[in-house]
Amino acid sequence: MWFKNLQIYRLATPFRLSAAELEDKLAPLAFTPGSNLEKERQGWIAPREGEGLVHTVGGQYLLAQRAEKKLLPASVINQFAKAKAQEIEEQQGFKPGRKQMREIKDAVTDELMPRAFSIWRDTRVWIDPKEGLLAIDASSAAKCDEIMQLLNKSIDRLGARALQTEISPVSAMTGWLAADEAPANFTIDEDTELRSPAQSKATVRYVRHAVDPEDVRRHIAAGKQCTRLALTWADRVSFVLGETLSLKRIAPLDVLKENADAGAVDEAERFDADFALMTGELAKLIQDVLAMLGGEKREAVAA
Repeated sequence: MWFKNLQIYRLATPFRLSAAELEDKLAPLAFTPGSNLEKERQGWIAPREGEGLVHTVGGQYLLAQRAEKKLLPASVINQFAKAKAQEIEEQQGFKPGRKQMREIKDAVTDELMPRAFSIWRDTRVWIDPKEGLLAIDASSAAKCDEIMQLLNKSIDRLGARALQTEISPVSAMTGWLAADEAPANFTIDEDTELRSPAQSKATVRYVRHAVDPEDVRRHIAAGKQCTRLALTWADRVSFVLGETLSLKRIAPLDVLKENADAGAVDEAERFDADFALMTGELAKLIQDVLAMLGGEKREAVAA
């Protein structure tokens, strides 16, 4: 159940809600399937089926959001709209104009919507009250924005903002590559992206390929900067650090997998053990990432 991504936010005020109080806050926006005519719907679901909306282990909270979207391809809408437009043309003696075509497409969409397939996407959220952090298991900013909007509707004055550091990830990663050395407790892996900040956005990517220090230095001398870098932390967790301080492709290494496989008796115990192990390791990883980037930005902390 490890998160594959971490988009990390700082909570502006101490998080003092108990699990029961948080459950009450989320309940009004619990997920229910949309009607036949709704294109999208979202809400909170139980992180573990059959339980409540808040799962807690060792003072750490796990939430889950579900987004439902009706799958109605534009090509299908256009096909039906074209046929409808031909019928109208025969009736009125001339082709429908732009405004009329928009009305036709809207009418066709409403007509086809009850027959559209629904797809569900579940996204998990971890709240660490002790450290005052919130993390979303999402790879895109759009998904995070969607979840933050839902959180802000559920919890008054949540005040979460994206984590910021004194040294930008781009500047730090570029420096590590130029020196061919990662900070203490980290090692550089094989996936790297260097991109020019100029208008051309010229990009060089190393994918599962060892980085040649001299080659990289030439790219840096030409003005390129590192925007993505694969790293391993303490021989325990591998991940890719992005230019916006996102952590992606998070994976526990063998030493943690062995620990996870030991001790749990049933599915519920395994789930709790995995969550406790994940939050414990990732909390330490986040602190080390912040440290190697000069610490959290002071004005962001004070805001």
